[in-house]
Amino acid sequence: MRTESLMRLTGDGWQRVEELTKPKIESKQAFVAMWFDDDMTSAFSKGILPLQEDTGFTMLRIDLKQFNDKICDRILAEIKMSRFLIADVTGQRQGVYFEAGYAIGMGLPVIWTCREDQIEECHFDTRQYNHITWNNESELRQKLRDRILATIGNAL
Repeated sequence: MRTESLMRLTGDGWQRVEELTKPKIESKQAFVAMWFDDDMTSAFSKGILPLQEDTGFTMLRIDLKQFNDKICDRILAEIKMSRFLIADVTGQRQGVYFEAGYAIGMGLPVIWTCREDQIEECHFDTRQYNHITWNNESELRQKLRDRILATIGNAL
C-alpha cells in the first residue's frame, strides 16, 4: 500500500507567492542594460546617469557595481530588485535583449532606447515597442527623463 503525503498551499501562501512575483513598485532602482563599449561610455555618464537627479531613481549598470557572485546571478537579482529597466539596444548585444525579456517576464516596465543610426538594426521581435531614438547624450537624457516621468513617475 502506497501512502502519499499531500501538501496544500493556503490562502496566505498564495498571497505570499503573488507578493513575491509582483514588480517592486517601491523600488528606487532602475536597471540599465546596455553595451559596455567605450563608444557608449558618455551615453551612460552624460545621458543616463544624470537621470538620478531628474527622477530620483538610481541608475544601476552592473559592470559598475562591486560584487562576488556570478555576474548572471547578480544581473537577475538586480533586475528583480528594480522598479523598471532601460534597455539600450545600440550595438545589438544579445545580453541586453535577454535582460529586457527577463524584466518583461517579471512584469517590469522596459524602456527601449537605441541610437538613431542603429534603429534599423533592432531585432524584429522588439520593433513593435516604442523605442526612444537619440543622437547625442543630452537628447537621450531629455527623452528618457520625459518617458520615465510620464510612464513610471518620480521616485523622489
